[in-house]
Amino acid sequence: MSSGIDADIALDAAVVLSLGMNRVLGGGAGLAGRGAEALAALAAGRAEARAAALAEVETHERALREAVERNARIAALAETRAKIGADAAVPEPLDLAGRSPEELTAWCAATDPVLDEVERSLSEHLAAQVSTQIFEVPAEGLQSGAGRDAPPPPREDVQEHLERIMARLLPDAGEAERRAVAEAARLLAGIGTPEEAEGVLQEVRLRIQAANDRVRERREEERRRAAERDAAEQAEAERRYVLGSITAAFEDLGYEVQAGFETLTAEDGTVTLTKGAWPDHSVRMRVDDAHVRASMVRERPAESEDDRRLDVEREREWCEAFEAARARLADAGIRSDVGWRLEPGVRELPVSEGARQTRGRTGQRERSRERHK
Repeated sequence: MSSGIDADIALDAAVVLSLGMNRVLGGGAGLAGRGAEALAALAAGRAEARAAALAEVETHERALREAVERNARIAALAETRAKIGADAAVPEPLDLAGRSPEELTAWCAATDPVLDEVERSLSEHLAAQVSTQIFEVPAEGLQSGAGRDAPPPPREDVQEHLERIMARLLPDAGEAERRAVAEAARLLAGIGTPEEAEGVLQEVRLRIQAANDRVRERREEERRRAAERDAAEQAEAERRYVLGSITAAFEDLGYEVQAGFETLTAEDGTVTLTKGAWPDHSVRMRVDDAHVRASMVRERPAESEDDRRLDVEREREWCEAFEAARARLADAGIRSDVGWRLEPGVRELPVSEGARQTRGRTGQRERSRERHK
C-alpha cells in the first residue's frame, strides 16, 4: 500500500440500477429491496441468489422507465390540449411509488391505446379549428362557377376532405408549423374547380408532412436532451453514493471528514480526512471521474528525524486504513482497483497548502516588522 493512491472505482450493477430507481421515485441515493439483496448475495458468494435478485431489479427498473415515458407523454398531451383549447380526456399520470413491475407493465399496456386516441382526438380538433376558420365565411369561389369551364366542387366535400388531411397534422406541431399549413389551406376559399381544389389540398399535404417531420425531429431532440439529463442525474446520484459510502467507511474507522465532502466543493473538490491523534497530519482525497486520489500531507514542515519517522508511521497507518475502507466499500458495491501507489517513506510528505499560506503570511509580517524597526 502507499501514502499516495490513485484508484479506479466502479459501481456494482445492483447499485447502479437501484440508484436509478430511487432517483425516478424521488428517493435518496441509497439502496433498497432487491438491490440490497443482490449485494448481500454477492458478499456471501451466493451466485444464484444474486442473479435472481439482480434480474428482478433490472425488470423493475425497466418497468419504471417505461412508466416515466408514459407520464411524460401524458404531460405533453395535456399541455397541447391546453394550447389548442380542446376538451380531450387526458388520463392522469401514474404515481410510481410502491408499484410492482407487473403493475407498471400492465398500466403502460393499458395506457398506450388511450394516449393514441387522445392524440388522434387532438389532431381532429385542430383540423376542425382550421377548416372552420376557413369556411365560416362563404367563399366567393365556392359559391359560383361563373367564368369557369367546370363547376366548383361542393363546399361540404372540400371541407370534409380538408379535415381528413388536416387530422394527419400532429397535435404538438408548433405555432409556425400550424400557421404554414393554415395559410395553404386558406387558398381553398378562392378555388373554383376540382383541379384547383386538389392542387391546394396537395400543398396542404406537403406542408403537413414537412410540419410532422419537424415535430418528430423536435421530439427526438427532446428525447436526446432528456437522456442527457437522465445520464447527468444518474452520474450525480452515483457520485453522491460513492461519497456517502466513503464518508461512512472512514468515519467507522475513526476519521473525521471535513465539511464539503458531500458536495465536493471544498478546496476545489479536495476534502480532508483527519484524526484526533494526528495533530500534524491529514489526508487529502478527491473523488472525480470514477477515480479516487488520496495523499497524506503535513500540517507543518518536518523539522527533525523524529518528525520523519513519525511521518512513516502515519503513512503506514493510513495505508492499512485505506485497505480496510476498500473492503467496506466492496460490501457497499463499490469496487476499487489501485492503479498507482507510493510506499510509505519513499518521499517526504508535502506540506498542506493552508499551512504554506499561513507560514507565508507569518513570514511577510515578520519581514514587515523588520523593515519598520
